[in-house]
Amino acid sequence: MEILALFTQNITSPPILFFVVGVIAGFLKSDLNVPPQISRYFSIYLMMAIGFKGGVAIAVAPEINAQIFWVFFIGILTGFTQPFIGYCLLRLTTKLDSATCAAISAHYGSISMVTFVTAVAFLDFNEVVYAGYIVAVLALMEAPAILTGLFIANKTEPKTVNSTNKATTRLMKEIFTNGAILLLTGSFLIGFLSGQNGMDKMKGFFVDPFYGFLAFFLLDMGLVVSRQIHHLKEFSFRLFLFGIYMPFMGFAIGLCASYMIGLDLGTGFLFSMLIASASYIAVTAAMRLALPEAKAGIYIPMTLAITFPFNISIGIPLFYSVAKYFLN
Repeated sequence: MEILALFTQNITSPPILFFVVGVIAGFLKSDLNVPPQISRYFSIYLMMAIGFKGGVAIAVAPEINAQIFWVFFIGILTGFTQPFIGYCLLRLTTKLDSATCAAISAHYGSISMVTFVTAVAFLDFNEVVYAGYIVAVLALMEAPAILTGLFIANKTEPKTVNSTNKATTRLMKEIFTNGAILLLTGSFLIGFLSGQNGMDKMKGFFVDPFYGFLAFFLLDMGLVVSRQIHHLKEFSFRLFLFGIYMPFMGFAIGLCASYMIGLDLGTGFLFSMLIASASYIAVTAAMRLALPEAKAGIYIPMTLAITFPFNISIGIPLFYSVAKYFLN
C-alpha cells in the first residue's frame, strides 16, 4: 500500500502532470511549443539551483568524512564499468551492430540531470534530507561512460577506429568544457563559498520558484519525448526491455554500494538514481560526433522515450520504497 501511495503522490505532483500534458500535446499534434531559447534558460536555472543548494549544504555540514570519497570513487567506477555490462547484454539479446551497442551502453553508464532533479523534488516534497555533495558526484559521472563507450567501439569494431581517433581531441575538449558540467560545478563552488549567508540572499530565486521552473521544463520534456516515441515501432521487444531492466540493474548496484558505505536514505536514494538513470543530452552529442556509424534513431529514443519516462513516473517512487526498506 505504501508503494501505491508513493506512486500516486509522484504521478499527481504538478511537475509530472505537466510532463504528461506535454506528451499528450505531442501525440495530438498540438501547436503547443516551447522555444529552444526558453527551454535552455530553464535548463540553466535548474543546474544553477541544484549546484548552488548542494554547495551550501556542504558548507553548513557539521563534518565531512571519508564517506564522500567512497561515493565519488564508486560513482566514477560505475561510469566506467556499467557500459561494459550494457554492451554485453545488448550483444547477447539483440542483433544490433557493435557501434550502436557501444553508443547505447555509453548512455546507460552516464546520468540524467532531469531525472536527478525530479528525484530531488520528490525528496523535498517528502521532507527527506540528503547530503549536498551528491551534486558533485553528478558532475563527475558524465564523462567516464563516454570514454568507455568509445573504448568498446574501438576494440570491437575496427572500422570505427579512424573516425573516433579523428574526433578524440575535439571530443575530450567538449567533455571537459561541457557547459552543463561547468555550470553545475561552478554553482556548487559558489554555494560552498557563500554558505548560508549566500542562501539567505538567493532563497527567493533558487528555492521558492524551483518547482515552477521544473514543471515548465518537464512540460517541454514531454513534448520532446512524444516526438521520439514513434521510433519505438521499429524496436524489438528485447530492445524495449533493455530500456526498462537497465535502470533496475543500475539502482541495485547503487543501493548495494550505498548500504555498504552506510549512506542515509536520501543520499543513498539519489546516488542509486544517478546510476539508474541514462543520459540523453551530453552522451548523445558525444556519440554523434565520435561514433557516426552508430544508429542515432535507436540510441536516442532508447533513453528518451523508454528509460526517462519510466524513471520519473514509476522508477522514482518504486526505487524510493525499496531504498527506504534497506537504508532506513
